[in-house]
Amino acid sequence: MNTSAKTLTIGSGMEKPLLKLHAAMDTTALWRAVQLVVKAALPGSFVGLTLQHNPIQPLITKWTRSIPDGSFDSTPLTKYLDSHPRSRLVRSSDIFPERAKLVRSDFYRQYMAPQRRAHAIGLFFWRGRRLIGVIVIMRTAEQGEFTRAQMKLLRSLYPQFQTALRRLGSLERERSARGAFEEFLRRLPLPTILLRWNLKLVYQNQAAREFCALWQMGPDRAQVLKADAPLPDDILDGCRELKERWRQNGQSLTNLATSSWKTFVHHPHLRHLRANLNLRQITSLGVARPHLLIECEDLSQPHRGRRGAPRLPHLAQLTPREQQVTQLVCDGRSNQEIADKAKLSLAMVKKHLHSIFRKLEITSRSRLIALMR
Repeated sequence: MNTSAKTLTIGSGMEKPLLKLHAAMDTTALWRAVQLVVKAALPGSFVGLTLQHNPIQPLITKWTRSIPDGSFDSTPLTKYLDSHPRSRLVRSSDIFPERAKLVRSDFYRQYMAPQRRAHAIGLFFWRGRRLIGVIVIMRTAEQGEFTRAQMKLLRSLYPQFQTALRRLGSLERERSARGAFEEFLRRLPLPTILLRWNLKLVYQNQAAREFCALWQMGPDRAQVLKADAPLPDDILDGCRELKERWRQNGQSLTNLATSSWKTFVHHPHLRHLRANLNLRQITSLGVARPHLLIECEDLSQPHRGRRGAPRLPHLAQLTPREQQVTQLVCDGRSNQEIADKAKLSLAMVKKHLHSIFRKLEITSRSRLIALMR
């Protein structure tokens, strides 16, 4: 960045906005900081921010002023990005060189016209090939199209926004790990492992370490040596296959609780040792990719009567609503009482119960109550 651009960026009252940008700890703080930075750089602009461009969770959208929610025909933008992959700065005039086509577009009619804006630019942020966020800046006809100096300024600000977004993603992964700890601590000593998307270990309890030793060394050596063992290659390969299957399906999943995103890995010789692999989206800001939950089972052992029985209740697979319904069942409530308490229809209660029974591999309410004790 040359001296003039640096002067324009730093000398325009942007020090504090940029400090706030890099100090943002959540989506709300990031959004406020983005507005301050854009306001200092391009006063009078209308600003939008979208995050979580990932079909497994709802899109996060923020605007300077309230705009009616709704979708628009993104075909022109998609075509442009297909021919200009991983573009960073895209003006409306790049997508619609002819003004008449812009005015007829859904985006103009839904977002630009109601705010009396004539020009727009999007700052697109990527992680690899995955779009993680967009900052939209719109200007009035009087303000005119973005000048060369303004484009230069936005290019100099782009890395600042990108760094803040990546930091936010890192913070979310840390929050996800803490949330996972809280969820799984109550399930000790059940053998449980949690991996990040890159297969880095987030959590592994003692029972899981013993299971890995049993898998790697066999029962005789594992009992004598009492040694920890790394996650077996067979299980890691299963995780990679599950990730690849998700990629090949275009990451278009809307519900990670479906059976499509689960798989089993059996020990090649000790067939009673099994690892259940699940893709899990831990509730948070939605920037991070799914985690891999590994539940370990020794099918040769009885399900009950031992501390830490390897047969897992799979509670982590239940959604918050399903956990609520489960608790009400355990309280002895009827389906109608559950519907009244949870503000659900009777049909929806039955649907949740069917899903709970399927996930926990049980067939009755009595078995569910026994499982939860």
